[in-house]
Amino acid sequence: MFTSVLMIEKPLTAADVEFVTTLHGEEQVSFVVLMQPRGDQADVLLRAIDDVAMGELDEAVREGDEPEGEDARPIAERGLAVSLTALRATGSEAVGRVVEDHPLDLLKSVVDETGADEVIVLTAPHYVEEFFHRDWASRARHKVGVPVLKLFSHSE
Repeated sequence: MFTSVLMIEKPLTAADVEFVTTLHGEEQVSFVVLMQPRGDQADVLLRAIDDVAMGELDEAVREGDEPEGEDARPIAERGLAVSLTALRATGSEAVGRVVEDHPLDLLKSVVDETGADEVIVLTAPHYVEEFFHRDWASRARHKVGVPVLKLFSHSE
């Protein structure tokens, strides 16, 4: 069985689930999902800049309204549960956890513990971070020792 560690920042949409579960054709895939809750104020600024760059001005204005830190954890837990249920509904094995801190250290340990074959980073575009190679996928490529695939999540 092929094992993928899937890093996400919001619940998977039906299109996301179909995309990641069909990446390897008919091969059975097991997923370990790591859900990253919303970050700190610096992340809010970067997300707002990304929203402006994409022409989504309404989203940029609302960025400061989202819960952060410990307040974001219950939302992340619900999003993780929804995502795991959707992956399991396709016949895939799926387990997961919410990232509490040091996401790349956790990613490395999960890859090592599970013998994962790949990492899939499925997020919205983060143009500023990607430009400076500070996004999860760019940083993970130097840390985990397996292929890292960067995919953009679908919107509802």
